Amino acid sequence: MAANYQTERWFILVVMNWLILFITVATLLVAGLRSLIDWLNWKRSETSTLPAEFEGLYTPAKFEESKAYLAANTKQHLLERAVWTIAGLSFLWAGGFGAVDHYARGFGFGPVATGLIFFLGLGILSEILSIPFGYYSTFVTEAKFGFNRSSVGTFVADHVKGWVLGILLGGPILAGLLWFFGVAGNLAWVYAWAFLAATQLVLGFLAPVLLMPLFNKFTPLPTGDLKEAIEAYARKVDFKLQGIFTMDGSKRSAKANAFFTGLGRFRRIVLFDTLVKQHPTNELVAVLAHEVGHFKRGHIPRMIVASLLSLFVLFFLLSLVLSAPSASASLGFAQHSVHAGLIVAFWLYGPLSLVLGLLTQRLSRKHEFEADEYAARTTGSAQELAEALKRLSVETLSNLDPHPWKVWLEYSHPPVIQRVRVLKEASV
Repeated sequence: MAANYQTERWFILVVMNWLILFITVATLLVAGLRSLIDWLNWKRSETSTLPAEFEGLYTPAKFEESKAYLAANTKQHLLERAVWTIAGLSFLWAGGFGAVDHYARGFGFGPVATGLIFFLGLGILSEILSIPFGYYSTFVTEAKFGFNRSSVGTFVADHVKGWVLGILLGGPILAGLLWFFGVAGNLAWVYAWAFLAATQLVLGFLAPVLLMPLFNKFTPLPTGDLKEAIEAYARKVDFKLQGIFTMDGSKRSAKANAFFTGLGRFRRIVLFDTLVKQHPTNELVAVLAHEVGHFKRGHIPRMIVASLLSLFVLFFLLSLVLSAPSASASLGFAQHSVHAGLIVAFWLYGPLSLVLGLLTQRLSRKHEFEADEYAARTTGSAQELAEALKRLSVETLSNLDPHPWKVWLEYSHPPVIQRVRVLKEASV
């Protein structure tokens, strides 16, 4: 009996050590890969030359400024990733998760409430680490290059609203997940996944009308030439407009953008106020046509499915972790629990998410080319969208020549120079 006990204890210790070692090595490899690619991307920009397509839009001084902007952002990203990696692994090896778990259990509540307190504690620690980087990015880097329009009050208010939403909305969702795993048996992970998938779809419908207005002001596009041109285009392609809005993006940044949000009758096309001010009507219609192209080509449901499949993998991984109590012990948890299993699953999911991300990013880049083609074909000209893309690149100091590995690993959109050249070929 004693020999069996010692054998079992030895096996658990080996599993614990190998698991934490695997997490550490995998985390360092992923962080190292991302940092190496960031560095290569930065060094590539230093020797890049202005593409012929941008001559006349990018002055030599502006082009050099774009390189300096990339360098500043890269340096911060490298530092931030190093700090997060060191802090995360130090917290892991020092038994930080076990300490927070012990604190949460000290309240004497049940498993759901204990899990909520545990994640609230981790959230507070994460916020303490992330706020300085967010503040520096906003008020130093973005301000230095003329992009920041946010005040300290807005910065603080955004964080407060985020926390309130996280507690009022994220709290019940997390409680539901913890509850499923406590009562649904071996198939709990399937039910939990279905619950979260349904929640995401509901939020997709409601976010444009309930959540996003908490952070920005959305104003229906006023009557005028732009609205008339957009409505004429929508009739031409048989696209039922549910709403065209301008958003006060200038409250936070000088950068411009446009996006399609929401599902069903709540879907909206949103144009940043900065975009409307900086671009002529024909270019704005082309940008809108690109967004309509995403809808017409079925890109939105495809990306939703891709997201849900990634989530499915995460929950399956969680089911495996929950069946192995030694996995929780390896991260310093004194007791096995659902919230402990979630932490182990998230750590193990990190390297896997890198692989899944390559697939979803590639799909997203393919969608962007398809939406560009749709816009060029339905507006009757590729020139307007190409000009809009070039102007946006100049206004945002975009990197015109990113390293191929950077594109492969992180870009959800193809480099703008590729999009412009494809559009140019389409117009010939």
